[in-house]
Parts: sequence; C-alpha cells; structure tokens
Amino acid sequence: SALAKKLSDLNSSQQSIQTLSLWLIHHRKHHATIVKVWFKELVKAKDSRKLTFMYLANDVIQNSKKKGPEYGKEFATVLRKAFEAMAVPENDEKTRRSLGRILQIWEERGVSESEVEVEVDGMKELHVTLSPRTPAGDPPEPEELIKALSDLENSASSDAAVRERVANLPPEVSELSYLTKLEDRAAGERLAIQVGEAVKLLNEYNKRLSAEMKDREKLMVMMRDFVQAQRDLLAQAELRLEEYSEKLRKVYAVRQEVKSHLQNLPDLTQLPDVTGGLAPLPSAGDLFSLH
Repeated sequence: SALAKKLSDLNSSQQSIQTLSLWLIHHRKHHATIVKVWFKELVKAKDSRKLTFMYLANDVIQNSKKKGPEYGKEFATVLRKAFEAMAVPENDEKTRRSLGRILQIWEERGVSESEVEVEVDGMKELHVTLSPRTPAGDPPEPEELIKALSDLENSASSDAAVRERVANLPPEVSELSYLTKLEDRAAGERLAIQVGEAVKLLNEYNKRLSAEMKDREKLMVMMRDFVQAQRDLLAQAELRLEEYSEKLRKVYAVRQEVKSHLQNLPDLTQLPDVTGGLAPLPSAGDLFSLH
C-alpha cells in the first residue's frame, strides 16, 4: 500500500518524520487503518528502525490533538504490543532512555482515555495514564499574548479612581436604616438622587469587572495553549538533541579513528631519495643520435 511504502522510506531525520506525520494527520479519517498498518510495519521493521516508528507515533499523537483525539485513542490500543515488539537489548541504554522519554511525554500530556503499563528496563513499570483532556487550541503568537497582558494593565480592578469613588459613597445609599431618619420630602429627594448616582456608578463598574473576567478567562486559555505549545516544542527539541548528540558522538569516534589511522600511514615526503643521486636516463634523442 501507499502507506506501507511511505513507512518503508521513513528515516530518523526530523524532516522525514514531520513530513509523514503531517500526511497522516491530513488523512486522520482513516486513523484506524493507518494505526493498524503502522503497527504491522513496526513489527516487520529491523530493530534499528523501530525507534523511528515510535518517534513518528509521538509526533502524530502530539500534533493531532488540536484536530481531535482519534489518533491518541487508536494508538492507545496498540501501544503495549508495540513496546513489546521493540525487544530492546539490555545493553541498549540509548534506546531505553528514548522510549522512557516518549512515555514520560505521553504521561505528562494525556492523549487518550485508557491506561497503558509498559516495562521499559526490566525493573521499573511505567504506568502511563492517558486521560481525556480538552485539546489545546492553536497557540497565540507572542505579540498577541503581550497585547492581551498589556490591555489588562488598564483593567477595571486596577482603576484606583473608581474604587475610591465607590469607597467614598455615603453610607445612607446602602443602608435601609437611614430611611427612618428622613425628616421631610426634600431630604428624601436628595437621598433618591444620591442613590441613583450610586446605582449608575456601580452598574458601570460591575459591567467593566464582568468584561475583565471574560478577558482574563480568554487570557488563561491563550496562556494554556501557549505553554502547551512550548512544552511540545521543548519535548521535540529534547528528543532531537538526544538523537543528534548520538550522531555527534559517532562523528567524534570516526574523527578519532581517522587521526589514529593517519598516524600509522607513511609520510611520503619523508621517504629517502631512491635515485641515489644517479644521472638521469638518456632521452630517446640521445640514444639514436649519431656520433
């Protein structure tokens, strides 16, 4: 199938994983079939390539949450078997650490509605509780977040002038007991005017406070989405750092071997002069010239 071919061409580079991940997310309506093929090809793959399949699953699960929980739920049905199929040798610490990191990410994020128990190192069982959570929305741009925070600097709750006006309202506008102290109609009319002004002031201020609450709730969602996006990026960066640190270690090893090999090779510039100072051979013209 086309998917099996794409999986066979998959390599551990970030571009390869992200490209196929985007393709799978685009075709998420076929998530059940896709996960089945993914698991089948993982089982068939060489041990050296199986970790790349797990990186792909991680990318799909993390980046599809905004569009829906389908992949998280579907992958949860095969995760245990997938980890069992990894058959990681006891001395392969790098792969064990990478798998443990992926599991830790899933545990922190929550991508489905089931629980998976995976034994990573033969000693520790990692219980990954995949709980239903509200999928994060598209994270705001930093400029949007800064503007929202800046707007709240002039919020109703920080309006000291209005708060002072409310605090200085005369007690008679809020205490019924003062009504018994009214001596005549004129005093009652003056009180009615004061109460009307207090009602207007408090109504307007309460409306501003209600609007501020909505703005703060909106800001909380924006910050949640922004923080979640940064955590996802951090997790991906950590995985990449580990992967490329291993590549760098291999390059260092090759460089060291090259240096060692060069030291054992002869330096042709230091070889003795094999001609021994002999005169040069005669040319063809010299050989056939007549004396």
